[in-house]
Amino acid sequence: MTDPLPNVHVRAEILTQALPHMQRYDQEIVVIKYGGHAMGDPAAAEDFAEDIVLLEQSGLKPVVVHGGGPQIGRMLARLGIESEFKGGLRVTDEATVEVVEMVLAGSINKQIVGWIAAEGGRAIGLCGKDGNMVRAKRALRTIRDPESNTEQEVDLGLVGEPEHVERGVLDAVLKAELIPVLAPVAYGADGKTYNVNADTFAGAIAGALRAKRLLLLTDVPGVLDKDKNLIPELSIEDCRRLIADGTITAGMIPKVETCIYAIEQGVEAVVILNGKVAHATLLELFTDFGAGTLIRRT
Repeated sequence: MTDPLPNVHVRAEILTQALPHMQRYDQEIVVIKYGGHAMGDPAAAEDFAEDIVLLEQSGLKPVVVHGGGPQIGRMLARLGIESEFKGGLRVTDEATVEVVEMVLAGSINKQIVGWIAAEGGRAIGLCGKDGNMVRAKRALRTIRDPESNTEQEVDLGLVGEPEHVERGVLDAVLKAELIPVLAPVAYGADGKTYNVNADTFAGAIAGALRAKRLLLLTDVPGVLDKDKNLIPELSIEDCRRLIADGTITAGMIPKVETCIYAIEQGVEAVVILNGKVAHATLLELFTDFGAGTLIRRT
C-alpha cells in the first residue's frame, strides 16, 4: 500500500502558496466573462462552477457575465430564422433579438445559476434590464468595402453597446453574499431590447464596479504573437502597438479594446485566458502561474 502522506503534504503546500493570493483579493470584486465557446464542455463547466464557488468562499466577490453566440445560432436554426451577416457581424432584427433574450437571459443564464448551486454556491441570474442595470445604445460599426476600399457604416439593427451602468442592484446582490450571473441583454433609451457583446458588457460592468480583475474566458490561450506564441503580459501601449502592426487581428481586437476600456475605467488589470483549461480561474488568481495574457496600464 502506498503512503498517502506525501500526497497530502503536497496538497497542503499548494494551499499555503495560495494564501498570499487569497489575501490580495480578499473582499475584492472580480468580474469573469464566461464565453459561449468555453461553455461547450460539461466537465469544464463543472470546473468553472467549482472555481466560482471557491472564489466566493475564499472572500472574493465574483461577478459572472456570460455569452452564448453558438447557442443562439443553434436556436435560430431550429426555429428557421435565417441570419443576415454584414462584414461577418450578425444583423439583429426584432425576431432575432427575441431569440437572443430567450437563450441568454433564459436557458443559459439559469443553467449557469444551476451549475453554481450544484456546487454549493448561491447565485442569482439577472440581465442588464433588471433594475435598469445597464442602458444600451445602438452600436455603430464600419466595414471596409472591397470594391471602393473605403470604410462604410453598417446597420446591425438591435445590436447595442453599454451607455450607462447603474451599480446599485449589483451592490445589493454582492452585499447579500450572492453571486450575480449576468446576461448581456439591455434596454435602450428608446425602450427597445439590445443584444450586447458579452466582452463589452463585462468590461462595462467591471469598470463601473472598479473591479480588481476582469477575466475574459474564451477558447484561445490569450494574445498570441506573430509566431503564435502566447504573450504573457502586455501594457495598454503594447496593445495599441500590436493592433497597429497587425499582430492582434480579427476577433481579438475587440477583446483587447475592451481590456483597454476597463483599465481606463479603473480596473486594475485584465486577463484573457482559455476557459477550457481545467480550473483556469483558480490558476490565474490563486497561483504564481498565469493562465493567459495579463493586460495592465503600464
